[in-house]
Amino acid sequence: MNKVTHGNIFKALEEWAPKNFAYDWDNVGLQVGSHADETKKILVTLDVLESVVDEAVANEVNLIIAHHPLIFSPLKNINFQSVKGKIIKKIIKHDITVYAAHTNLDIANGGVNDLLCEALNLVSTKPLVDKQTEKIIKLVVFVPITHAEIVREALGNAGAGYIGDYSHCTFQSAGEGTFKPLEGTNPYIGSTNELEKVEELKIETVVKESDLDHVITAMKNVHPYEEVAYDLYPLELVGDTYGLGRIGSFEEPMSLQSLCDKVKKAYQVDDLRVTGDLDKQIKNVAIIGGSGEKYIYQAKTMGADVFITGDVTFHHAQDAKELGLAVIDPGHYIEQIMKKATKNYLTNHFSDIQVYESKINTDPFQFV
Repeated sequence: MNKVTHGNIFKALEEWAPKNFAYDWDNVGLQVGSHADETKKILVTLDVLESVVDEAVANEVNLIIAHHPLIFSPLKNINFQSVKGKIIKKIIKHDITVYAAHTNLDIANGGVNDLLCEALNLVSTKPLVDKQTEKIIKLVVFVPITHAEIVREALGNAGAGYIGDYSHCTFQSAGEGTFKPLEGTNPYIGSTNELEKVEELKIETVVKESDLDHVITAMKNVHPYEEVAYDLYPLELVGDTYGLGRIGSFEEPMSLQSLCDKVKKAYQVDDLRVTGDLDKQIKNVAIIGGSGEKYIYQAKTMGADVFITGDVTFHHAQDAKELGLAVIDPGHYIEQIMKKATKNYLTNHFSDIQVYESKINTDPFQFV
């Protein structure tokens, strides 16, 4: 088995939830530790509390993947007597690395908000709050005819050439390439200081900007030339739109009361808070995991009948009620839904590494 480092794990996670998806105020990525250490066992958690670190130690875990960042605001010092300081001290003592995927995982396709929608069987979902639209780049590479097929296949397998529901889309045209290898080169074709002419194919395709580095690496790995000739062109075309939250609908409407019951079962919560007429028929549902109350007006504008989010305050709930928008607040802890999904994702990518789903309930609230 090849050595797998924490950096390999981070790279895989960032293919799912790129760091550039995160909001500027967020602190995603490495929190404590090293990219270079070999990964032995992984623990996936919503929060990094001292009890979670103890769980990691007990299971001989040396990498914790969290949703909520351990270090959110800049630290002026690390006081080992403080709550945060005690946690960091224990992490360092036991040589554990901590990584966080927060708003980038909220926004990512298949991330927290999609998982929350899937649990309720919502259909036709789309982002509630647009954050960014994926840029599309045209990649043009020049390849000797003998290697055209292997390069084309590598491009498609790495994620290039997606147009709608079609993959591996390319266009090629034939021509003649010329080059003169200089001193110190090791050309695949030709001799030093002699002009070489080669029958080549010009292969054109399109790539999402977020996939570009990966696609170029895959292309270079199979291309025979020492120096690969390729061009990149920004396009006016746009790709997928990524954003926070989701809005979707039920195939058949249900009462607000029935939806409350469904939410409790789907998100494994015993109690929740709700505003609005419990007999109101609900068709369109807006969801933001965590604290999303500031998007109440956006949910209403997008046509939602109900907004499901956590940490809703008194006056925001009043505003929603005046707008005729029902609100269901099942708490912040419903984001724990990411634990199982992240575990499955990592297990699929790194089958030889044991991945644990934290059993610690980090929700600070209880109903009495």
